[in-house]
Amino acid sequence: MTASSAVTTGTLVVPDARLYYEVRGTGPLFVLVGAPMNAAAFAPLAAQLAPTNTVLTTDPRGHFGSPLDDPHQDSTVPARADDLARLITHLDAGPAVVFGSSGGAVSALALAQTNPDLVTTVVAHEPPLRELLPDAADQRAVTEDIIATYDTGDVLGAWRKFFAQTGFAIPDAQVQRMFGGDRDPRQVASERHWFDHELRATTGWVPDPPLLRSVPTRVIVGIGDASTGQFCDRTSRELAAALGIEPVLFPGDHTGFVGDPIAFAARLQEVLDEP
Repeated sequence: MTASSAVTTGTLVVPDARLYYEVRGTGPLFVLVGAPMNAAAFAPLAAQLAPTNTVLTTDPRGHFGSPLDDPHQDSTVPARADDLARLITHLDAGPAVVFGSSGGAVSALALAQTNPDLVTTVVAHEPPLRELLPDAADQRAVTEDIIATYDTGDVLGAWRKFFAQTGFAIPDAQVQRMFGGDRDPRQVASERHWFDHELRATTGWVPDPPLLRSVPTRVIVGIGDASTGQFCDRTSRELAAALGIEPVLFPGDHTGFVGDPIAFAARLQEVLDEP
């Protein structure tokens, strides 16, 4: 694998939004998607996959290069799944393997439910499916408190509560560096959209396990090997149990593909090659 590949960019007009996307490489279509994580965050992993795949990455609706017609509109899971379906159809290179991270994993699962003809395999890496947890009601209340805290203007307080809920071990000094002081206005706008118009809908989405078991799309549930006991480790294991499959471990944490894209890409290909 190589870390260099030419990038073609484009914009697709969809209902209520304009979607920025990037395409690398040649071969079968491989989609990398997050929510709210954008195309730039997936670029190192995309470069690793591009020698043998046509790799599509995108800024999800409401973030960075994908503005909404109404910036106050909620980003729902069905809308994001429809966006993916339109992008895959637009490229006319499907069906695709879709790797979704976090909220993007939720989008990918919804795509498999609504358009299984467009996706051969979904790798759902740590989807935050709160409603599958035994303590869903408590977690729902925590999410509402996080959003309310953010809306008071206490950005650092909201992030501290979010990291406490997820179990991500982020030192407070790092929280202050990342989310305090002068910041990129586009990052701030993306953050606000996520807290106010996306977090609630994403974590509250409920998959349909019988439907996912019945569609021809292969579903793989991935968990970072450093995520043990965290919120998304728990939700991923609940999803895998509901689907009657074993979760698959990937190197690193919730965003292991960012920390070590070479090792992550190798593991991803290994998992896809398994019968």
